[in-house]
Amino acid sequence: MTISEGDTLPDLELQSTDGGTIRLSEYAGKPFILYFYPKDDTSGCTREAQDFSAMLEAFQGAGAQILGVSKDSPEKHRKFIDKYDLTVPLASDPDGTVLEAFGAWVEKNMYGRKYMGIDRSTFLFDADGKLAQIWRKVRVPGHAEKVLEAVKALEPA
Repeated sequence: MTISEGDTLPDLELQSTDGGTIRLSEYAGKPFILYFYPKDDTSGCTREAQDFSAMLEAFQGAGAQILGVSKDSPEKHRKFIDKYDLTVPLASDPDGTVLEAFGAWVEKNMYGRKYMGIDRSTFLFDADGKLAQIWRKVRVPGHAEKVLEAVKALEPA
């Protein structure tokens, strides 16, 4: 079962970069962007994190919170953040529970070889915790700008 537009933000847990726990329910009350990406320190994932980091103040100015998620460990996330001076917060989903709940853990096919991996996808929740918009198979260039436009278009809570 995966989440669909109109569904409520599920109360699932992730690992924070400091080794603590993040509950998705903590993000209710403000617009919330949850984005899933395949792997730290790869070209597309780096660009995406840099774009969201560069626009973090604009997202915060629109009242929104952002969280990036991959299966990478908290330690790898810290190195990734430090290497690129990222300001967008990241979280780890080592067992893939959250990825599966959002339908972001999918079968991929490269050069005829099938394998399981993360579908680069973004989910926008409104201030009431309802899923307002989904982007799947995200193309990184211009994506952060599209998400910010969608945040600004949300009805005030």
